[in-house]
Amino acid sequence: MKKTYITKMPDHIGAFLQASRCFAALDMNITRVSYNKAIDSHTLFIDAEGDESRHEKARERLEEIGYLQEEQNEPNVVLLEFRLKDVAGSVTGILELIASFSFNISYISSQGDGSEYQLFKMGLFVDEPSDLEAFIRKAEKLCNVRMINYNRSEKVFDNSIFYDSFVTSLIEASGISPSNRNDLLVNTNLAMQILDERGLSPYKTFDSISGFADLLASCKGDNFSPRVSEHKLSEKTKLTLIEPPCGSNTAILRSGDDTLFIDSGYAYYKEEMIKIFREQIPGFDNMKKTILITHADVDHCGLLPMFDEIIASRRSAECLRLEYEGEDGFRERNILHKPYIRICKTLTEYMPPSPDKVRSMWREELPDGEAMWQIGFFTFGDLRFEVYEGRGGHLPGEIILIDYENHIAFTGDVYVNTHGMTDRQRHYNQYAPILMTSVDTDPQLCAQERRALVQRLGKGKWQIFGAHGYKKDYEVNA
Repeated sequence: MKKTYITKMPDHIGAFLQASRCFAALDMNITRVSYNKAIDSHTLFIDAEGDESRHEKARERLEEIGYLQEEQNEPNVVLLEFRLKDVAGSVTGILELIASFSFNISYISSQGDGSEYQLFKMGLFVDEPSDLEAFIRKAEKLCNVRMINYNRSEKVFDNSIFYDSFVTSLIEASGISPSNRNDLLVNTNLAMQILDERGLSPYKTFDSISGFADLLASCKGDNFSPRVSEHKLSEKTKLTLIEPPCGSNTAILRSGDDTLFIDSGYAYYKEEMIKIFREQIPGFDNMKKTILITHADVDHCGLLPMFDEIIASRRSAECLRLEYEGEDGFRERNILHKPYIRICKTLTEYMPPSPDKVRSMWREELPDGEAMWQIGFFTFGDLRFEVYEGRGGHLPGEIILIDYENHIAFTGDVYVNTHGMTDRQRHYNQYAPILMTSVDTDPQLCAQERRALVQRLGKGKWQIFGAHGYKKDYEVNA
């Protein structure tokens, strides 16, 4: 059994050696270590393997030497920017004022820009808000003062308490439970370590995670404004396409009294999406709710627990079962993707559905050497789809539905209309490629799948519904 320990090391020689001895004495193997003094001078992440009794003893020993301090009070750090004349001694008055209030300085950064002024950023430990107010009033008599939203709007980080402050800011921005703190700590660090080893600046990683959390929160509630459009698929079947700014599209197919959903976006927007469903579908609350998923990514499966029946490929059903049982899903088995997916699940409050609700309709195996292969059929109303499964270029279990009579294709994330995205959709879609290095499990294989898809479309005008962006109108002339 592997477990991550988030330790607070004293800043002295041999601190890691002391922690290492705790694990060695218990015959526990350390599988990962992450420490970066430039980011956080005290926080050390250690992954160790051992049975439950050894983990309990390791925790006790680390607590004895003061390396585990889970109940510590959150430091109150305020980041201020002082606009000072770029002359000798200009900062002295500010430093004297700080000393008179007995504030400790956690961070200082200053750089001239060629003008007659210089911007000094300082992080101050402040216990009483009234003291801060009095300090700012006096400081404003010396220079212009600006308070900065700590660790979010500026690329500066306090190197003694960074992780705690950073994760606190994520929780506050997204409004999720503080009980998610440790999950965010571990996976933020893991994302930083993996991407740092691949040449991405740690601060770029943290900026991207912050930006992702901010965007999610900024689109919630009254600010949730998906693009909703209506499309005729056949004489008897119509489609409502809901494109949220973050997460996958949701397509609602209706034929007579029958309704089918395709993909469902993030759990984070559950209430907002239910409101739209009620507006679009009379009697929504009392109807049997059936959904088909193109693949088992978190941004396509957030609302699955509210459905009565979930139709999925065999591999997607297996992925959902693994997640329900607390194991890594297919996406998390890729070490480059795992931290982002874990962060995404936490911030969007993802919960996998019960396997009892999942129905796997197609069980054909993929033959060797094919990028995608027909595995069966699916009928809804007067639509008759051939169902193809890709080999996993985007994610194992991915399926594509093609109706050759009505020239309709549902392509999931194998083929999306990038040119048909809104500005906010484009903004959202910039984060995953940074934090996962690629949205695809195997980019080259996914490119082969896209080519295979286009080759399978017959002559005529097609409506292609990808899982992100607007419908793609596509014409095949030969």
